[in-house]
This record gives sequence, C-alpha cells and structure tokens, in this order.
Amino acid sequence: MTTTEKNENKQSDDPLGSGAVETCGKVDDEPPSRLNQTKKFRLKYFPKVSDQDWNDWHWQFKNRVTSVAEIARFFHLSAEEYRDMDSVSAVFPLSATPYYLSLIDFDNVNDPVKLQLMPDTAELCFDAYCCSDPLGEEHSSVVPGLVHRYPDRVVMVLTDICPVLCRHCTRKREWKNGGWVHTQAEIDAMLAYIRQNPVIRDVIISGGDPLTLSTSRLESVLSALRSIPHVEIIRIGTRYPVVLPQRIDDELCNMLSKYGTIWLNTHYNHPNEITEESRRACDRLVRAGVPVNNQSVLLKGINDSVAIQKSLCHKLLMSKVRPYYLFQCDNVQGTEHFHTTIETGVGIIEGLRGYTSGLAVPNYVIDLPGGGGKITVQPDYVLDKQADEYIIRNYKGDIIRFKNPVGHKVLGNNVNTVNVKTAAKINGEANANRAVIRS
Repeated sequence: MTTTEKNENKQSDDPLGSGAVETCGKVDDEPPSRLNQTKKFRLKYFPKVSDQDWNDWHWQFKNRVTSVAEIARFFHLSAEEYRDMDSVSAVFPLSATPYYLSLIDFDNVNDPVKLQLMPDTAELCFDAYCCSDPLGEEHSSVVPGLVHRYPDRVVMVLTDICPVLCRHCTRKREWKNGGWVHTQAEIDAMLAYIRQNPVIRDVIISGGDPLTLSTSRLESVLSALRSIPHVEIIRIGTRYPVVLPQRIDDELCNMLSKYGTIWLNTHYNHPNEITEESRRACDRLVRAGVPVNNQSVLLKGINDSVAIQKSLCHKLLMSKVRPYYLFQCDNVQGTEHFHTTIETGVGIIEGLRGYTSGLAVPNYVIDLPGGGGKITVQPDYVLDKQADEYIIRNYKGDIIRFKNPVGHKVLGNNVNTVNVKTAAKINGEANANRAVIRS
C-alpha cells in the first residue's frame, strides 16, 4: 500500500457554496471499535487535519475521494486492478467522504463498506432484465424533478449530488450528468404543481441527497411546502447520517424543528456503518422532533443473511432509528452483481419474525418495474383459507386453525389436534405431528 502523504489541504470545487446465506463480512464490536479504527485511519492518512476540520461537513465534502489515483493511496492495487477500476469509474464515477472511508477494514477484501464504494468490473456486465430507469421515474415526472406515481404523494428530486456514490444506487443513470441542482425556477414549478393538486398530502424530498444543499436553501423549500394547506407530511430521504453524520449539526436540527411533521428516512445497510458519530446524528434529529426511519437495500455479499440483518436492526433500534424497509435491489443497470433471489429476502424475514422484537422486523419490499409501485413480500403463513376459518403456520412451524368470525357463530376455545396427514399435506414439514390447532 502506498504511504504517500495526502495533501490535507486539497480543495475541490464545492458546487453548493450530497435462501439467506452467510456471505457477509463479520459484524464488528460495539461502536467504540469503529471509533478506534477511524482514529487510526486519521493518524495514518490525515495526520495534520484538526478535529475541527474533520468534524466539519464542508471539509469532508470538499475532500471527497473521487478518483482511482486517490483510492490507490488506501488500497494496494495491481496494475490490472487500477486499469479495471479506472475503466469502470469512467462510466460510473466514484465519490467517498474521508469519514466513510475510515470505516473500511483494509484487511478484509469483502469489507461491506468497501463493497458499496469501490468500482467493480461487474458493473459493466448488463443483464437484459435491467435498465437505467427501471422504476419509470422519468415517465412519471409531471414537471422536471417532480415524480407523481402514487395518488397522494410526490417525490421532489432537488439535486443529483451525493457525498458518496453507492454502487447500488437506483438513480445511477444520473451520475453521467456531472452533478446538478435544480434552479429556483424549476423548484417553483414543482411547488406550483403541488399547490394545484390538493390530493397531494405527502411530499418526499430526495436526490441525489437533498442535505447536500445548504441549510438555508433547504429551509426555503420546507417553508414553501409548509405554506401549502393540504401538505400534511414532509419526508427527507438522505444518507448523510450514514456517510457524513457531521452534516447533522445544530443549525440543521434547529431549522427542521420549526416545520412540524418532518420524517427523515436514511439508509444503513450494515451494522458496521453504525458508529458513535452516526448515533449522535440520529439522536440529534430525534431530539429535534424528527423521527428517523431506515430503508436498507438487500445486497448480495453485504447484508444477505439473517445474522447481519438482525444485528443491523437491533443496533438501529438502539440508535433510535426504526427499521422501515428492506428493499429488493432494483433492476438497475450496473447493479446486477448485488442482486439476491426473492427467496433470500423472504428467508431473512422468516428468520426475524417471531425470533426478535416486531420493531426490529422491516417490511421486505419490491419496487415494481415501470412505476408499478412498492409491494411487500412476506413468508407464506396462511396455508389455507375457507369461508369460516384460516389454516395458519406460526413462526415455529406449528399449524393453527383460526376461526373467521364474519357471518359465523364464534365457538369456544377448545383445543383439538389436526389430522396428522392433513397437517403434513398443508405444511409439507416432517414435524407436522406436533401441530396443534385451536378452534
């Protein structure tokens, strides 16, 4: 690995004046171990950077790593690896904050943070079922930047700029456009559409990452939305608490607290991303009256196991973050190597449901192609249903008969045993002889 000292004073342009299998890396210890790793990283690569600068989100943003030449400082790359990464980044650029890079275990070739960041030649192997805009967002855009897919909610895409470019990004198609922020005139057009459509009660502010905008610029959008009587809920989709938690400062939280019902949806994918810094960021948001949800993406080789998901969800809850969605990775060109089977996702939910708190079980969701919308996918717990009863399998595999009271007299709570052959046929499991049915 090269030991060339980084120019800590590098100044880049600041455009804004953003079948479950155990294939993942190990789960680290509690956050102090991550903090020690970050300290070692800073001492090795940024020894002259003060705490004040390191904890300044503007410094982090300006000093993003955006080239393979810079990456080669942190990872030993062969000449072939360098050429491969360079060819991929010419199509799908790279960007990472020093903070997020500091979370990588450089001795682990399958480090879950590294796999989300580093260009991979697999990104250039396109499958026929994937496309650049699988969700049909461009087709659903009613004015530039405003997606109206569901009846009562819209998505405002304010910018395509992010502090970190995640290799599994749904809007990966935008990276080639070089970074943009919608003009005030374009934002005004979005707001005008929302005003003219009183059915809209929920507005999601997205990107890129909208927290890349200055706090004052973001406030101007929130203030305008709050002046629209029929807008009840505002959501902000951001990965800043994960990749650049220093952005969640007092100025931002004080501003957000002024605008009523605002929810923040963030995007942790692995427990190694939950650090002291990120926990403090989430705590600040919650104390400012902004509930925080997590929307994770199921990624092959990163978090596609029950153990990793359980650890992630437990640590999220301990950080005051609600596990909300576990998304099947969208069919985006350049993300195929991250895709798991749907059975993997269902298996993870089955491994969580009943074995841990319901608060720790996210909704496993597929966002259907062509703007079909989100649907939840769950294990098949209902094995059979008739007019007067449902045959249900619980998380332990027991088969239970549940009376459907609609139009029928509800009987007592006597307990009967199912015919073993019937149970075996319904459940398809060898342990059907222990199934007990309550009617």
